[in-house]
Amino acid sequence: MSKLALVTGATSGIGRAFAERLAGLGYDLIIVGRREDRLEEFAATHPEVAVRGVAADLSTDDGIDTVAQVCATEDITLLVNNAGVAHYMPLADLSAEKAHELAHVKMVAPTMLTRAVVGGMQARGEGTIINVAGMIAFSGPAPSSVMPRRAVYAGGLAFAVAMSQTLCAELEGTGVRVQVLCPGVVATEFHERQGMDLSALPRMSADDVVTASLRGLELGEVVVAPGVEDAGLLNAVFAADLTAFNAQSPELASRYRSN
Repeated sequence: MSKLALVTGATSGIGRAFAERLAGLGYDLIIVGRREDRLEEFAATHPEVAVRGVAADLSTDDGIDTVAQVCATEDITLLVNNAGVAHYMPLADLSAEKAHELAHVKMVAPTMLTRAVVGGMQARGEGTIINVAGMIAFSGPAPSSVMPRRAVYAGGLAFAVAMSQTLCAELEGTGVRVQVLCPGVVATEFHERQGMDLSALPRMSADDVVTASLRGLELGEVVVAPGVEDAGLLNAVFAADLTAFNAQSPELASRYRSN
């Protein structure tokens, strides 16, 4: 049976790099994006595998429903939840429309697409889910001097980390693997669409990000940070999380009691 991967945000950047690499590995592809012309161009330039383009806007309920239906009805081997949107700005400056779009792309869509594929993967005893987040997921404690502030964007990436780690535990022993991919600044069109010129900033290539992701699967890493040399730093963060979680008590902490 041929391997089938579904990649969202597949028309540029990390998503395109995933689609290119997976085609080279012999995966048939379902590629999702908003620009139908780019979907058609990718299919035309990769005749060596079966490529199906799905034009959908994952910032909308209809777009999410369209792709979720595909996820639920196809035997997908690998799901890459990569679609992204920036909207880097403080919450007070974020319009209701942009907030809705950001929440749908980074939280609702990955949730609903993962939900749609996971049952079939469990039944088949194999499958892989990769959620693309970013190192901004760990930036919440940064002081106000760190700009730009982006509460909803950072929260969406942190959601991907927590959901992926918890889902991995839920699926232990089923043959289904889960990874959350957390690159730093990557050389793609992503920031240009936001009107940000990062050309002078050293950036990782999208191809290197994909290399880290696939190697991370081999290593059994749930959280893959392509630009972090010392994996022990991440392990220390997660150990601290569990220490705090396990330290809770039904008794009111002394610092909250009246003197």
